[in-house]
Amino acid sequence: MSNQSSSGMSASPQQSKNILAHVRRDDDGSFVIHDLEEHLRAVASLASEFASVFRASGWGHLAGLWHDLGKYSSAFHTDIARESGFAPEAHIEGGQGRVNHSSAGALHAIEKLGGKGRVLAYLIAGHHAGLPDWYSDEYALSSLSQRLEDKQHLRVISSVTIPTDVRHPSMAPVSKPLGGEEGLALWLRMLFSCLVDGDFLDTERFMDGEKAKGRGEFSDLGMLLGQLDKHMAKLTADVMLTHVNRVRAKVLRQCRERASDLPGIFSLTVPTGGGKTLSSLTFALMHAVQHSKRRVIYVIPYTSIIEQTVGIFRGIFGENVVEHHSNLDPEKETAKSRLATENWDAPIIVTTNVQFFESLFAARTSSCRKLHNIVNSVVVLDEAQLLNQEFLQPILDTMNLLTQHYGVTFVLSTATQPALNSREGFGWTFRGLNDVHEIMADPDALYRNLERVTVDMPKDFHARREWEEIAAELTTHDSVLAIVNTRPNCRELHRLMPEGTIHLSAAMCGEHRSFVIETIRERLKKNVPTRVISTQLIEAGVDIDFPVVYRALSGLDSLAQAAGRCNREGRAQRGKVVVFVPPKPSPPGTLRRAEQTTVSLLSGKSSDPLARELFTRYFEHFYIKADSLDKHGINDLLTRDARELKIQFRTAAEKFKLIDDAESRTILVWYGESPVLIGKLKKDGPERWLMRKLQRYSVTMPRRVVDTLLETGEVQEVWPGIFAQAVSTLYDSEAGVTVGGALAAEQLIG
Repeated sequence: MSNQSSSGMSASPQQSKNILAHVRRDDDGSFVIHDLEEHLRAVASLASEFASVFRASGWGHLAGLWHDLGKYSSAFHTDIARESGFAPEAHIEGGQGRVNHSSAGALHAIEKLGGKGRVLAYLIAGHHAGLPDWYSDEYALSSLSQRLEDKQHLRVISSVTIPTDVRHPSMAPVSKPLGGEEGLALWLRMLFSCLVDGDFLDTERFMDGEKAKGRGEFSDLGMLLGQLDKHMAKLTADVMLTHVNRVRAKVLRQCRERASDLPGIFSLTVPTGGGKTLSSLTFALMHAVQHSKRRVIYVIPYTSIIEQTVGIFRGIFGENVVEHHSNLDPEKETAKSRLATENWDAPIIVTTNVQFFESLFAARTSSCRKLHNIVNSVVVLDEAQLLNQEFLQPILDTMNLLTQHYGVTFVLSTATQPALNSREGFGWTFRGLNDVHEIMADPDALYRNLERVTVDMPKDFHARREWEEIAAELTTHDSVLAIVNTRPNCRELHRLMPEGTIHLSAAMCGEHRSFVIETIRERLKKNVPTRVISTQLIEAGVDIDFPVVYRALSGLDSLAQAAGRCNREGRAQRGKVVVFVPPKPSPPGTLRRAEQTTVSLLSGKSSDPLARELFTRYFEHFYIKADSLDKHGINDLLTRDARELKIQFRTAAEKFKLIDDAESRTILVWYGESPVLIGKLKKDGPERWLMRKLQRYSVTMPRRVVDTLLETGEVQEVWPGIFAQAVSTLYDSEAGVTVGGALAAEQLIG
């Protein structure tokens, strides 16, 4: 956008007669005006374009045209023109003394469209502060119903000159919400995404033209598919033609053959070690090209394993892969990837369950901004069995809506398929996914072909074994992996093992865990004797291969995932997996229920405990036993009064937290370069690049534990709301955070 156009005219506060949208200060000290009328038309055009992919361009156009009508008021111009000149940030609502400029457009929409105007009222009223609730409950001051009662904002703009085609456009939107009452909240959130992304992008073009130029310029999906084909051809030629690799080639071939199937929901059921990662990516990319999808989004359950996947993808596609998660190292970002994480405008996105699903239920502008770019995409859910059971119903309902109305194809990729199809039985109904299609022609045969382990189950599920007994047994093996259910269990068993045994848990920061996992891989590759005690974080996609694996009794899916770390490459004729009953049961909640479901399913049975047909029964029982698949009432908040366009967006967003921030706190620990970074934080404050870097050195713990550590002086508040290690004894170079017996409960299962 040229600085010499109407949106780039130099002015002083006294000289300017333009209606302002924004203002910036150039290097020479002069102010440059972003003309409001031009901004409204530009945002209307962008929002309309974005919304056209789900047939709602008319709504997007009006939302963009009216979102900043309040900036026509004289009060806004008084606010933005200060004694010292124009204030570049004055256009943002919410600061002390800032003028409310979003209510005017919301009220105008109601006046023009009646009840239907509430659609636009939500979007416009929330385009800075986030989508509001309708009712005055927890967020009374920001509820939409209350804001719409304040008619003064409408009176303020009624007397000013606004172009007729802006105030009274000739065309009213005619498209209806997608998905009926159940889909209204998602449809509104999609429209909100179109508006806020359009607003951000046009504002960015004016405020920071160089930054705007850095967007886009990625390769198209057809070119990326060509790169993938070359990589897979080379990989196939280079690897040894073992039995396992022949099976992997068969999996890949079937994924290629099924990629032309009509869009919908697919399951990819392949045993661990069967090459799911590259095969699922091949299916997704081929399917996207053949059906004109816009991007591939690869969703992974844990940040602890995302680097492995991103490393593989970047080796094939370079900068066309954008990773977006909380622990991203800024040194691995480029200018282009940083911009793409804001709105996912890239061909391949790798993200986490938390980032993907919390965004779909978010209210904040920054989180919602990317949503319209999920439309018409292929989404691969890696390790799909790890979808959070307490939020499962709203998640599945939203997946159905995305598939039926927004052109999204889902691929549920896992060795332990979680039986998410709709089903019902005597006295129960499970509202699951609609029409899930399995990609593999014969998963049972595939499992038989990839049988690489013998599983020893306990003869008596009630006969508990002490840690000392388990440790003594582990010590008889040169290389062995033992997986337990909680961090305290991991620390206790590790303490009893010989020197040199490796510890791995979420009590260690991300940088520490990554180093340890790579160390394990290198040792195993060189046949160096390696004993590892780990929590279940090692089960979800970490590519390691032990001859012997011990697993504490847990959910059947966890037992199968643990078995996938044993004889993974089929180097031995048979690997050995030993399931043992630990000294104490798992903490109450999901983990204990999973353990109990396994016991009830396998007690008195002598058949293969990892037989594929058992998993359907396991998950059916597991879901039926759940207290609720919508523990926090998300669906009720979003659909109960949807017919009257009364939706609790903000409360639903606050409650939809896959990780409960209210019950936990994150501390920065001393590891590697982190003491220097923490020192810089204390001195200069939380700059964005610094906080992104420090996330690699963070550990999440229960709030009550951190509060105790604050009282004892072992942790200190180094900046308001930011906590860091204060004494050297808190973090162990092998085991991470060590705080005695205070660690317990399900928060410490990682």
